[in-house]
Amino acid sequence: MNIYLIPGLALVTMAIVGFVALRSKRQTEERRHSDSIPKSALAKDGNPHRKAP
Repeated sequence: MNIYLIPGLALVTMAIVGFVALRSKRQTEERRHSDSIPKSALAKDGNPHRKAP
């Protein structure tokens, strides 16, 4: 058994999780700064009378 198999798989898994997290963060930031997306009814500057989709 190769002694580098388990640490290698762990590093690859952490890299994939990090990539997905960064991509999700970027999408969230773009969505947050977009004016075409309505604010949440729970947001401080959102419309409290807006119905949920």
